[in-house]
Amino acid sequence: MAAFFAIVRRDLALSLGSGGGAGLGVVFFLSVVTVMPFAVGPDLVLLARIGPAILWIGALLASLIGLERLFAADAEDGSLDALTLSALPLELAAAAKGLAHWLATGLPLVLAAPVLALMLNLEPAAIGAVVLTLLVGTPAVTFLGLIGAAFAGAFRRGGLLIAVLVIPLAIPVLIFAVSATQAAVVGPVPFGTPFRVLLGLTLFALVLGPVAAAAALRAARA
Repeated sequence: MAAFFAIVRRDLALSLGSGGGAGLGVVFFLSVVTVMPFAVGPDLVLLARIGPAILWIGALLASLIGLERLFAADAEDGSLDALTLSALPLELAAAAKGLAHWLATGLPLVLAAPVLALMLNLEPAAIGAVVLTLLVGTPAVTFLGLIGAAFAGAFRRGGLLIAVLVIPLAIPVLIFAVSATQAAVVGPVPFGTPFRVLLGLTLFALVLGPVAAAAALRAARA
C-alpha cells in the first residue's frame, strides 16, 4: 500500500501546486451558484426549492475540472509507462489518482457547500442533507470521471470527451442525491431510501471507475 499512498501524495501535491485543484473548483462552484439566482429571479421560495439541484449541478461540473490532465500528463512524461510496469496493479494506481483528485477538488466543494447554500435560502435541514449527499456522492462523480480521463489521456482527446462520457453516467447520482435532499425537507419518502441508493451508486463507481480506466489505458497501449 506504500505505492498506493505515494501516488495519492504525488497527485495531490501536483494538483494543489498547479492551481487547478481546490481553488479553481470552488471558484467555478461559486460562479454557478451566484449566477443561478439572477437567472431564476428574486423568488426566495423557488430558490429554496431548486437550491439542492443548483448546488449539485455546480458540484458535478466543478468535479470534472482537472480530470482531462489526470492521465494525459503521465502519458506525456512517461510516468504512465512506469505505472503500467510497476508491481502495483493499474486498477489500484487509477484508484489512487481518483482519490487524490477528490481530495483536491471534491472535498473542498463539500466544505464550501454550506456557505453557498445560504445564498439559495436553504433551510438548515436542507443544508445538512446537501452536504451529506455531496460527501457521499461526489466520490462517485470523480471515480466515474476516471473513465473519461483514461480515454482522454490514452487517445489524446480533450476535456469535452470527459463531459460527454461522464455526465450521462453521473445522472443517476444527481437524481438520487437531489431526491434524498428533497426527502429530508418535504418527504414523503424517507431520507434513507434514496440516500442508500446513492451510497450504492458510489460503491459501484468506486469499483467500476478504476477497472474501466485501467482497461482503457491497456487498450491504448495494445
